Amino acid sequence: MTENKKQNQSKGVKRRKFLKYTGAGLGLMLGGIWLARNPLRRAMLEMGETTILPYQGDTNPLLWLEVRPDSSIVLHSSKVEMGQGTFTGLAQLAAEELEIPMERIRVQHATTQSGNIDGMSTGGSMSIAALWTPLRELAATMRVMLMAKAAEKLSLPPDQVTLKNGVFAAGGKSLTFGEVVEGVTDWDIPKAPPLKPRASFRHIGHPIRRVDLREKVTGAPIFGMDATYSDMLYASVLRPTHIDAEITNVDTGEAEQMPGVVQVVREADFVAVVAESQVEADNARLKIKFDHQPNRNWNLEDVLKAVTVGNGKKTVFQKEGKAVEDISGEGEIIEMEFRSPIGAHAQIEPNGAVASYQDGRVEVKISTQVPKITRAEVAKALGIDQKDVNIIPTYLGGGFGRRLHTPHAVEAALLSKAVGRPVKSFFDRIQEFQNDTFRPPSHHIMKAKLSPEGKVLGLEHQFASGDTFFNSALDPGISATVLRADFGSVRGGALIYDALPHRSTYYHVDLPFATSFWRSLGLLANAFAIESFMDELALKTNQNPVSFRLDSISDENPYGVRAKKVIEACAERAGYRDTVLNGRAMGFAACIDGGSPCAQVAEVSIEDDKIKVHKVTAAFDCGIAVNPDLVKAQVEGCICMGISASMFEKMDLKDNKLSPVIYGAYDMALMKDSPKEIDVILLEGVDYPGPVGEPPLGPIGPAIGNAVRRLTGKRLTELPLDLNQKNTADPA
Repeated sequence: MTENKKQNQSKGVKRRKFLKYTGAGLGLMLGGIWLARNPLRRAMLEMGETTILPYQGDTNPLLWLEVRPDSSIVLHSSKVEMGQGTFTGLAQLAAEELEIPMERIRVQHATTQSGNIDGMSTGGSMSIAALWTPLRELAATMRVMLMAKAAEKLSLPPDQVTLKNGVFAAGGKSLTFGEVVEGVTDWDIPKAPPLKPRASFRHIGHPIRRVDLREKVTGAPIFGMDATYSDMLYASVLRPTHIDAEITNVDTGEAEQMPGVVQVVREADFVAVVAESQVEADNARLKIKFDHQPNRNWNLEDVLKAVTVGNGKKTVFQKEGKAVEDISGEGEIIEMEFRSPIGAHAQIEPNGAVASYQDGRVEVKISTQVPKITRAEVAKALGIDQKDVNIIPTYLGGGFGRRLHTPHAVEAALLSKAVGRPVKSFFDRIQEFQNDTFRPPSHHIMKAKLSPEGKVLGLEHQFASGDTFFNSALDPGISATVLRADFGSVRGGALIYDALPHRSTYYHVDLPFATSFWRSLGLLANAFAIESFMDELALKTNQNPVSFRLDSISDENPYGVRAKKVIEACAERAGYRDTVLNGRAMGFAACIDGGSPCAQVAEVSIEDDKIKVHKVTAAFDCGIAVNPDLVKAQVEGCICMGISASMFEKMDLKDNKLSPVIYGAYDMALMKDSPKEIDVILLEGVDYPGPVGEPPLGPIGPAIGNAVRRLTGKRLTELPLDLNQKNTADPA
């Protein structure tokens, strides 16, 4: 029995236990949903809460693993490195089955012409989880191939050849990897052999140093902005400064006369200046005269009015009980509203690409999470075959979902074709903010009915939000019609408290500006609403918030069992107390995202009328931690990013202009806002790795808010958390 079959059997086949599907299976499911809509929609959306997306690509080890003459191994990664440590984790998986020391393996991005293309791209915290079995099988297969060639060169049967630390030996003779592959042009690729048992792991599960550390510390030119070609020109593209508006009456006359300008290029969808330097290109672009013709006037209050429960397309995606108002018997209905704002990605590196078009072929160097999609878009725009497009991914200076959209690759390629030379085209910082694919705002109504004895008779989550998955580069185009509820926006919106009758309803709202994936997707906002409300219910019923959560999760669901262990471990490690001590209070929150449960305790005080987070304790169960240090670093990063999003970040909208459009004005957490201590405990509830990079973003916002509730007696109901916000709930 293969490892995958064993895993699927152990996970069962109930909706929330089903963790694997194929592309064909997804298509059949979508078709079935259209025929038997609501029940299957709920099944699909609940499955999406815990699904590990499978690897979709070629399984030829020769595309992945290249043996160099010096016996080093180059792993051509189909997943991109954007700071999460993926290259190191993948190197550990490959080195484990190849039986080589870690220092012998190097990782680089696979170009699309290499043939190693992952149809699932890089996102959703799935890189290590999705490649856990496939990459080890590829490396194990390569090991067997090398063993066969080594035996052939040693004139011995393969079973008499040993492999240790990258050296094949038998009969007093030895061969290095480089010596084995020398002169070999024919390879037989066998079926994947059995994988190493966990007891013999040398690399997996150990805190090995990052393989990309030296390049980043020394400032090597590894990012998209560093990419160059000889004889390269620079472009500056005219981009919208208003939402829901058309650019009209474009006059490029003055721009064409500016110093250094080579050509002003007009394409169907954009206008750009191409010049000898970036400064000259930008200066000329600023001389282009144009008008904005708005379709209608938009201000922030218009968006908030639109994103309100009751508006948009309604989908009930959890239905394990009646609506709160329909529960019979005496009792009190508790209701609270929550909101989250428009959020920008604000990653360090703005978007852009460097393209070189020549003789019907084009090469594009770009920071992208979607090399396959980028290749298809460029080929279509240029009217050439995809085999004539080579996308060369670089390291990403921050991704967070922003680099799932890469129309700028198309722009750079078209500009290179127009001027006959390589072209570098990047957003400036203001353009990056103005043309972001934002985190959509959200509105939540939480309800519960309490019996006269204080028992929770039913729990309900209703929320409204804009697109995350819908209309993105990853959307097959039928999702909005078939599913109705956006996969990304509902992430984290399902209630994990299944020992209570519960129901969740989503309202999909169209917005006048681009919204899409933002690290953790809907989890940040959904967890804030759910966990703040659960905390309020615990206070209302005079229960400890930790015990209240434990009692509200059943033991029938394996994810619930794992969540309860995480909750208990976090509370114990933090020494959780439900009282204020020396001006500090603790707040507790938990979530399950992508099948990985996480709980956090935030220790908070109020200093100079501002919220101060002193310490965060986190317990996290992602299954096997391939590199425990990197997993802990991811948790720490999520906590800091979650503090920034929960306490500082928001966008405004006035007269169709989104703002702020520069750092500083766009308020973000600084080093002084980070906790002095973050204590991370890792649990292992399953024998495979699950998602890491996003689940720990969920609990931090509500944990802080729950601590503030104890310090001030006020329930903050809007993000970013502000002690002076007008909309608060006064429990008294």
